[in-house]
Amino acid sequence: MENEISRLEDLSAEDFASDWVNRPFILTKPVKHWPVYRSWSTERLQQKYGDAAFRAESVDWPLKTYLEYMNNSHDESPLYLFDRAFVEKMGLTVSSSPDVKADYWPPTCFGSDLFSVLGDHRPDHRWLIVGPERSGSTFHKDPNATSAWNAVVKGSKYWIMFPSSSSLPPPPGVYVSEDQSEVTSPLSIAEWLLGFHAEARATPGCVEGICGEGEVLHVPSGWYHLVLNLEPSIAITQNFVPRKRVGAVLHFLRDQKQSISGFSDDVENPYGLFAENLAASDPELLEEGLKELERLTNVANGKGKWEALKEEEEGGFSFGFGGEDEEDGV
Repeated sequence: MENEISRLEDLSAEDFASDWVNRPFILTKPVKHWPVYRSWSTERLQQKYGDAAFRAESVDWPLKTYLEYMNNSHDESPLYLFDRAFVEKMGLTVSSSPDVKADYWPPTCFGSDLFSVLGDHRPDHRWLIVGPERSGSTFHKDPNATSAWNAVVKGSKYWIMFPSSSSLPPPPGVYVSEDQSEVTSPLSIAEWLLGFHAEARATPGCVEGICGEGEVLHVPSGWYHLVLNLEPSIAITQNFVPRKRVGAVLHFLRDQKQSISGFSDDVENPYGLFAENLAASDPELLEEGLKELERLTNVANGKGKWEALKEEEEGGFSFGFGGEDEEDGV
């Protein structure tokens, strides 16, 4: 497969931070250590949680009802179970690092999740995903400029992904707002694959791959992606903010308020809350993030390097070719 998503056994946190934060990849090893990887199947989930209600797109169904639908569906675009409260409903224990008492934990390469400083005020960030063959998600970006990982516990998923860049086109057949914060994909997955798949594969920046059972895929912040279940699948996904992306998240929360999602109604100023909590937790990192925020603001406002350099010069910057006696002017 051309443009294949990189496949690795595992990564260190240092390698992720230095080389992989902005690149998709699949890890084949970490998920296989999870207890839920060894114990979950649709049959076992039905036995244990069959009467619990889970969200399948716009409706809440008992899990046994959804699984019956899933096992007998011939729909072109089947309903997709996508539940944000599964940890609480299933009584799962989730740790931030490998723990014998936990049911699962994030792959360690992703390091600390900066949205954790928000505590109970953090936006929705983890979901249980269950669906039959042909189900999936049309093109979108993950919310609030977050990165994500998507771990396949059972089944397999096809991914096709595109970077978000002013110098590269969006996926064909997809409409993107001027600031690239809103993505509209008017076609179903099947319609898009029939009409645009070949063109998409030839589009600069496109990468694709299959994430199999026991594997986890990294979705970098801002990347467009479409996902298709190739067989009945169970997955866990989680959004997070890596240290290298703190400036981008601050920029999004401050300047794209209309696109912020997942926060509870009592959070009136997500940008201010995140900045305040990060200042208390890691002031040096906040300072780095604010510098990156300023750079991104200049880029968004069309301010070039010479304009930024002029501002620095007015504040005391000089090229310093000569000594103290050098005359002004050229």
